[in-house]
Amino acid sequence: MSRIALVDDDRNILTSVSITLEAEGFEVETYNDGQSALDAFTRRMPELGVFDIKMPRMDGMDLLQRVRQKSRMPVIFLTSKDDEIDEVLGLRMGADDYVKKPFSQRLLVERIRALLRRQQAVANHEAGDIDESKVMVRGNLTMDPLRHAVSWKGEDVALTVTEFLLLQALAQRPGFVKSRDQLMDVAYDDQVYVDDRTIDSHIKRLRKKMRSVDENFTAIETLYGIGYKYNEE
Repeated sequence: MSRIALVDDDRNILTSVSITLEAEGFEVETYNDGQSALDAFTRRMPELGVFDIKMPRMDGMDLLQRVRQKSRMPVIFLTSKDDEIDEVLGLRMGADDYVKKPFSQRLLVERIRALLRRQQAVANHEAGDIDESKVMVRGNLTMDPLRHAVSWKGEDVALTVTEFLLLQALAQRPGFVKSRDQLMDVAYDDQVYVDDRTIDSHIKRLRKKMRSVDENFTAIETLYGIGYKYNEE
């Protein structure tokens, strides 16, 4: 049973969404502000977080920033209907997905399930031993899917689940272009709709993280109107 942290200052959302998630077999922990959630996370980190952005005491952006200092758990932001800035900033800060209010609870459940499946696929620690056949090396880049580990020129880079999958998809075939639709298929299940802006925001965040260890990182190239490709250096 996966533990989901639902953080929102709207008690109606806390009540209705927690009932839905529990009916789907999840264990749900609810918090009405970011600080209360963070205090609880220091004792036990959930498997996935659903954060509202605008909250008292500590908003969703600040909460995500604090969580990312110690965990790569998947995070979904709940954003206001017309606030595109919130969506873009959230993705750039390391959120894995977002859902606009008012939202379909069925859509939220499907996105939660998709993220948890992806988390399991890339962070599978069951074997315990390093499987060298699974480690991918592309020039300065090394990726180990079993340990969700990434390094560039020997420096570790902490990526979210979505960022890892996108980088892996691009690096598997250096020099070949991946369209946004192809990258969406890699990062999201077929039943989960996202638009081009979501992929673009993840790529921007991915580049920023790679440049944090190498300011001259240029391996991910944008082909405007087409997609992205990885250039092996």
